[in-house]
Amino acid sequence: MSENFKFFQHKECEYFPCHKGVPEEDFNCLFCYCPLYFTGDSCGGNFAYTKSGIKNCIGCSRPHRRENYEIIIEKLKEAMKISADQKCAVELAKEAEKAQK
Repeated sequence: MSENFKFFQHKECEYFPCHKGVPEEDFNCLFCYCPLYFTGDSCGGNFAYTKSGIKNCIGCSRPHRRENYEIIIEKLKEAMKISADQKCAVELAKEAEKAQK
C-alpha cells in the first residue's frame, strides 16, 4: 500500500518553508497548522509562551518533518483518549449528582 498520504508539499505557498531546520525535500506541509497546538505543554514540540501567554511554535519543526507523521498521529490518539476519558468523568459526575437529588 502506498504511503503518499503521509507527505505533502505546497512549494508555491508564499511561506514555504515556514520553519527553518528541515531539508526542503523532507519538509512536510501536511500539518500546516499543527494539530497538537491544543495539547499545550504535552505536544512534545519546541515551543515557548509569549509574555501574554500565547503558545509560540515558530521554533518547532516537529509536524513538518517527513519522519514524524506517526508521532503526530499517536499524540492525537492520546489526546483524544484523554478528552474522551474527561468527558466520561464529567458525565458520571452529573449522573451521580442527579442520583443524590
